[in-house]
Amino acid sequence: MSDALVPGAVNLRDVGGLPADGGLTRERVLYRSGNLAHLEAPGVAALGELRLRRIIDLRDDEEVAHAPSRLGDLAITTQRAPLFLGSVASFFEDDIPLDEMYRRIVDDSSERVVEVVRGIIADQPVLVHCTVGKDRTGVTVALTLAAAGVDEDAVVADYARTEGLLPQWRNRRVVKRLRKLHPDAVHLEDLATRSPAPVMAGLLADLRERYGSVADYLRAHDVSDDELAELRGILIARD
Repeated sequence: MSDALVPGAVNLRDVGGLPADGGLTRERVLYRSGNLAHLEAPGVAALGELRLRRIIDLRDDEEVAHAPSRLGDLAITTQRAPLFLGSVASFFEDDIPLDEMYRRIVDDSSERVVEVVRGIIADQPVLVHCTVGKDRTGVTVALTLAAAGVDEDAVVADYARTEGLLPQWRNRRVVKRLRKLHPDAVHLEDLATRSPAPVMAGLLADLRERYGSVADYLRAHDVSDDELAELRGILIARD
C-alpha cells in the first residue's frame, strides 16, 4: 500500500504477509508511513477506510508544529512518542552515519521504543509514522517485527523497501535544500534518502550480540514475557 491508495501519504504500507515463526504477519493490523501532513479530502477518506484505532507519531514537537497531521474528522487516538534526544537537524549537523543514528535510537530512546511497542499492543489497526517513514519508523517497526518472531531477512527487506518508495522528486528537493545547509556533509544523502539493508542487518546483529535477541533487548527495558506473547499473538497468524 502506498500513496496510490492513500493519496498524499508517502511510504504508507501494511506489514502483513511477512514470513514469521509458525506463520505470517497479519494483514490490516500494523501499518507504517511517513507524515500525514499532505492529506486532502480523498486521502483522509482513504485513511479512514483503514479503520485505524491508533496512530503513533514519532516526530518531535518542531516537526509536528511545522507539518501537523491532516486527519479531518477522523476520531483516531494519537500517541506521541518523539524518538530522538535532540532534533532531526542535529543528525545532519553532526554528519553521523545511519548505523550510528540507529544505535543512538536503541540506546538513548529505549523508553520511547517500549512505548511504541506497548501502543501497538494496546490498539489495532495501528499506524506508526515519522516524517519520511524511514529511520525512526524503520527502527521501531523492525524491532517490533523481530521481537514478534518475523524472519530476520523479511524484517530487513521490509526496512529496505522504503528507499524505493520515496519519490525521486522528493529526494532531489530535500537533498538540494540540505546540501545548502551542510555543503560538506558526507552522510547527508544516506540520512535523507536511503535505507540500505546492511544497516538494518547490522543493527539486529548488534542487538543479538549485546542482549541475545531483540526480544531480550525489550525485556532488558521492562517489557514482560506476557507482553511479548501478546505482541506475537496480535501480529502473527499461525499456520
